[in-house]
Amino acid sequence: MATARTSQGATGTGGAKGDKGKGRGRVSGSGRMNGSVRAIGRALHLPFTGTARGIRKATHAHGAGESGLGKLIELHAVNGAGDVMITIALASTVFFSVPTDEARGRVALYLAITMAPFTLLAPVIGPLLDKLPHGRRAAMAGAMVARALLALVLSGAVVTGSIELYPAALGVLVASKAYGVVRSAVVPRLLPPRFSLVKANSRVTLGGLLATGLAAPVGGGLQLLGPRYPLYGAFVIFVAGTFLSFSLPPKVDSAKGEDRALLASDETHLHGPHIRPVKRPGLRTVGTAVINALGANAALRWLSGFLTFFLAFLLREHPLTGQGAAVSLGIVAVAAGVGNALGTSVGAALRSRAPERIIVTVVAVVLGAAITAAVFFGAFLVACLTAVAGFSQALSKLSLDALIQRDVPELVRTSAFARSETLLQVSWVFGGAVGIVMPLNGALGLSVAAVVIATGWAVTARGLIGSARHGGSPRTTVA
Repeated sequence: MATARTSQGATGTGGAKGDKGKGRGRVSGSGRMNGSVRAIGRALHLPFTGTARGIRKATHAHGAGESGLGKLIELHAVNGAGDVMITIALASTVFFSVPTDEARGRVALYLAITMAPFTLLAPVIGPLLDKLPHGRRAAMAGAMVARALLALVLSGAVVTGSIELYPAALGVLVASKAYGVVRSAVVPRLLPPRFSLVKANSRVTLGGLLATGLAAPVGGGLQLLGPRYPLYGAFVIFVAGTFLSFSLPPKVDSAKGEDRALLASDETHLHGPHIRPVKRPGLRTVGTAVINALGANAALRWLSGFLTFFLAFLLREHPLTGQGAAVSLGIVAVAAGVGNALGTSVGAALRSRAPERIIVTVVAVVLGAAITAAVFFGAFLVACLTAVAGFSQALSKLSLDALIQRDVPELVRTSAFARSETLLQVSWVFGGAVGIVMPLNGALGLSVAAVVIATGWAVTARGLIGSARHGGSPRTTVA
């Protein structure tokens, strides 16, 4: 019996050891499997995390991470991606879904209901936000939240075609404008050491352009699933932008040493900046060079709005040789985007050298391109004109930024940026309105554009050249 019990005990012990061995084998196999799953997960995750790290390294380079400019670049990229999603959804609903004649009427109605009130509201947005300098992060976050919610409203309206499409679109425009004004005011607060305002603005602009270029095909793919899906994408993007807005450093909300600027160059206000008000309390002059540069930029922004709408209808009715309407519009859009990106890059390389001469030169180049395209109207010249217009608009805007940095004292510089951006937005709206009502005659339309650019150049060139000869105001040292 004892022997039997001993034998049984030995057998039981051996069985237990065998079970433990099997358990270790199962654990070992499970560990290998988990390790393989983690390795596969890392391999699949690597392109995304690697890309994110690369983007973050680029946006935070040269002190931009420490100053907070890197976060603003990322926020502006998010803003551009969300806006292009909404643009794709609205363009497909208002423009591409109906015949050309009906589309012109619908777009005209869209402008009348959205752009006309926007034109009236735009000049008010800058001064209104001037009074809220301590809440800039909240204002940017509010602009993101508003567009996120309006994207959901639009997602229903684009399917049903209800009238709420128009007020929601107006709300998106106003919120986008508010973001743009605040963003212009924020950049000077986030300059890294030895960083010029031109270089900072070019980085922010390039970030937005790259994000727009990457988001556009994604939005197009979502559009194939249905008109509401790009708007769902916009909702997600703007929600992310809301949280990113509050990640900006607290100094963004500081208004220490700031005042409001008056965009005037008449003799009454040519007394330079004052610590105390001269004629109108709380306002300061920005100087003749800035005003002339702003006028030239307004002409170029008018051209941008005009070409956007005029060529959209013209190429839909008369596509480029051998191409369909969608391909023709895509070629022109890509040409404009490449030109804009190239102008931004060149502006960053030139920094703030001779901004008056740069503006005079690029407007003259655009004028020559417009005249050439009007006289010898053709597919290649139209694409060249859009590329030159995009290049010149970007480079001229950066030169305007350089003049504001050079001639406008820090006391009122933030306000000057906000108000100048408002005027440029309104100019784009007017250009778009003219582009819609123009007959679909390429030579005629581009001739009108050439006349407008020639007028803007003639009015501002003399003042800019004179300012360049006299060396402008005392210059600030920039990188």
